[in-house]
Amino acid sequence: MPSTLQSKLKEYTVVAFKKQRQISPLILSVLAAAVLAGCSKPVEKTEDIRPVRAIVLASSDVDVNAEFSGEVRARVESRLGFRVGGKIVTRKVDVGTLVKHGQVLMQLDPQDLQLSQAQALAGLRAAETNRDLAKAELKRYQELRSKNFVSQAVLDAKDSTYKAAQANVDAAQAAYRGQSNQAGYASLVSDVDGVVTAVDAEVGQVVQPGTPVVRVARQGEKEIVIGLPEDKVETLRRVPDVQVRLWADPKNTVAGKIREISPVADPSTRTYTVKVSIPDSLAEAKLGMTAVVQFASKTATPQIKVPLTALYYEKSASSVWVVDGGVVKLVPVTISGAAGNDIVLGSGVKAGQTVVTAGVNLLKPGQKVKILGNDLPTAPVVAGTAK
Repeated sequence: MPSTLQSKLKEYTVVAFKKQRQISPLILSVLAAAVLAGCSKPVEKTEDIRPVRAIVLASSDVDVNAEFSGEVRARVESRLGFRVGGKIVTRKVDVGTLVKHGQVLMQLDPQDLQLSQAQALAGLRAAETNRDLAKAELKRYQELRSKNFVSQAVLDAKDSTYKAAQANVDAAQAAYRGQSNQAGYASLVSDVDGVVTAVDAEVGQVVQPGTPVVRVARQGEKEIVIGLPEDKVETLRRVPDVQVRLWADPKNTVAGKIREISPVADPSTRTYTVKVSIPDSLAEAKLGMTAVVQFASKTATPQIKVPLTALYYEKSASSVWVVDGGVVKLVPVTISGAAGNDIVLGSGVKAGQTVVTAGVNLLKPGQKVKILGNDLPTAPVVAGTAK
């Protein structure tokens, strides 16, 4: 504190004690503020260190490497139902039952169907009786016509009556065969060799024609059903190397093949259903098992990828912030393409360099930065750089 100010403060203090009633509180507060201002130190400037997130660049020839879990299913699974309606009276299978071709699975109450069949048979018998009578009359009138006892018009009428009676017989026969088939449909039989995977109806339930009541998975070829997110469908569609392994036997890996990709997303999961065929050599694959499908592909040359957030655009040029000794510098780069949510860099950087991925728009050349967190990726450096 300056000596002059100290002396004046001492002088005013003595006077204040002598003449306390003559000095106002306002003067005392102003005096105290002046003393404090003279004693305070100058404010030191703090260095601006910007917190950022960053990654260590790595060069790799791996283009796609993704895994998805799925379920083992039969390639053909039929939902069987009765071709006629009625009340279920018998169920002969359970879930997991092995069935053969022609084996009865369920039965309906056949009483109404049998009555309809009997009615159709009676109609056929009546039509046959009328036809036989018309045939006999036609024969008699043909003999009378040969002796010129009746006119040709009468004979033509009898011939028409016979043909109509024969048509009624044909119609009655068709109706009878249809009702016979309906009676046979009271028994639901398996049309393939397979295993029952679900039972959707029970004894006593009344079902309509075509209502699925039993699911049967055909023995033979199996497949893995997985769900792909919408941003991966087009990328993984072109991957030729597809590997499949069971969760129960992870050491046994076999080659798979994409058989079908659904064109419509599932309304519940918003993923696209993909079916991957597996060879018969994976005999231990049982229906309902969990499997893992791996997609893998490589590029002709190693590539360097960065997140889209790492790019800094200025005057139609693309750059990245490279961290060197805690200080950033702006490095121009060229973009070779896109790989999912990442950008493939063609030149400007090399493997092993640290690049800022978050906060790029708040930096300036030469600025000191602090990398947030201890999770800085340290991907191994593979031979090859972007030039």
